[in-house]
Amino acid sequence: MGILFGGRSGEHEVSLLSAASVLNAIDKKKYEVVPIGITKDGRWLTAEHAERLLKAGAGEGGAAPNAGEGARAAQAGGTEAAHLRAGDPEATPGAAVLAAGESVVVPPEPARRGGLEPFQTDAAGGQLRRAADRAINVDVIFPVLHGTFGEDGTIQGLLELADIAYVGAGVLGSAAGMDKDVMKALFRTAGLPIVRHVTVLRSAWEGAPRKVENLIEGKVKYPVFVKPANLGSSVGISKAHDRRELGPAIAEAAKFDRKIVIEEGVGGKKHKAREIECAVLGNDEPKASVAGEIVPCKEFYDYDAKYLAEGSELVIPAKLNRAEMKRVQALAVAAFQAVDCAGLARVDFLMEPESRKLYVNEINTMPGFTAISMYPKLWAATGVSYPELIDRLIELGVERHRDKKRNQYSR
Repeated sequence: MGILFGGRSGEHEVSLLSAASVLNAIDKKKYEVVPIGITKDGRWLTAEHAERLLKAGAGEGGAAPNAGEGARAAQAGGTEAAHLRAGDPEATPGAAVLAAGESVVVPPEPARRGGLEPFQTDAAGGQLRRAADRAINVDVIFPVLHGTFGEDGTIQGLLELADIAYVGAGVLGSAAGMDKDVMKALFRTAGLPIVRHVTVLRSAWEGAPRKVENLIEGKVKYPVFVKPANLGSSVGISKAHDRRELGPAIAEAAKFDRKIVIEEGVGGKKHKAREIECAVLGNDEPKASVAGEIVPCKEFYDYDAKYLAEGSELVIPAKLNRAEMKRVQALAVAAFQAVDCAGLARVDFLMEPESRKLYVNEINTMPGFTAISMYPKLWAATGVSYPELIDRLIELGVERHRDKKRNQYSR
């Protein structure tokens, strides 16, 4: 099986940590593991180069010990980590693999031979050669990729075309789960409770900022959270308490996406929302874990609070009564099904602290996967260990691929 990690998104470093943890925990007697890395500028690295960079990016001991894991892993990796973080193809060993136009991943060999075989030119554009000569054959891929170009349906589409089984949601579920605007529309259609929000386009903001500000203020009340529609790990997210802060917040989010989602803050000006999370596992009959709660060390759980600063608390199980816990679990499964998810997802909730009303905030179709990340910890608290969880996810990926093979594509 292949572990695919890195990628071009702002969550590149988080992916390194997740993949290092999976590589450390997976049963190597059961699986022949092939690490496949993608640098920040999109170059693919094979086997030994990817593993070497992965170990450098996450420190030789695997995942870092606490919420400051991103910073510590980079420090532990030294120069090698800096190369991968910067996506410097010339300084990254093995980057020439993709530059030469050679395949990195191809489907398993067909049962029947004698058909057409793929050919490519060499780096100089000269002789033709078989792509499979330097390719990696794998039966299943675990795409431990977070954010754009990994969690948004793009890599899933590539694997679908290659007819390779993979862990996690398919093209539709991944794309819908990444786009907060589309995601909320699907949640609303499914009857799930969501916060008041408005979506604006970057072009509209740049063309008529005052008009956009008036539109937003007519639909939601301050404070508001301003987010790129398509990103994760709280990258590009700001909290605006008034119009003076709204403009810079929109400008920041607009760096990362053409669509910007502005959400009304739960709890209003006087209270902070409680942040509840629940893990889901399965395909057609998904199950939910116990819920947990994030108590951020900052005003909200932004990128720094998640990965760099120390002090954020993970409370597992969350301090909810039995009815509230069941409500969270039921809503988590409903959110998973609303976006046609598969394999795994973490569903995030906001709870109004006084009324204790719950809102489905968003779904993360490839959540952080280090041994100390919320998703594995929630399942550990529910009775599923980290190695068992990896096994189950691989089985679910193979199961989904097998089921899809039953589809007819012609009469």
